[in-house]
Amino acid sequence: MNHHRSLTDQPVDIDEIDRKIITILNKNGRISYTDLAKDIGLSRVAVQARINALIENEVIERFTAVINPAKIGITVSAFFNVEVEPKHLQETADQLAEEPFVTSLYHMTGPSKLHMHGLFIDNQEMESFLKDKLYNMPGIMSVDCQVLITRYKSRMGMRL
Repeated sequence: MNHHRSLTDQPVDIDEIDRKIITILNKNGRISYTDLAKDIGLSRVAVQARINALIENEVIERFTAVINPAKIGITVSAFFNVEVEPKHLQETADQLAEEPFVTSLYHMTGPSKLHMHGLFIDNQEMESFLKDKLYNMPGIMSVDCQVLITRYKSRMGMRL
């Protein structure tokens, strides 16, 4: 899913009820329309219509399961700052976005910096990714890698 968001994306008007719905869905994406309607004090049909509108307007991008990496044997979580020659930036970003190891990828301010997060089974898998993939991409000038020690908070929802 390549989401090329631009600053021209128009914000959507959402009201307090929409905010409540989103907040509840952030905590439990599998809640039934009936229970959600009860929590909010609307009819099931009204809640369903609002959720459909939020999806239609791309306020809700998708519903997903949040996986605990450690439970499936993924032990290395790492952040990378990748400096890329400007002429190779888009091509590099497009390629990295397709990589299964890469969980998030951002173009940051600074000299053509890509900020990337990746998950790996172990250090060896991360090293292979760096040596066989990242370092061989055209235009890569430098790679700074930081491995996560402890996760205190990870944003799944967002402040509304």
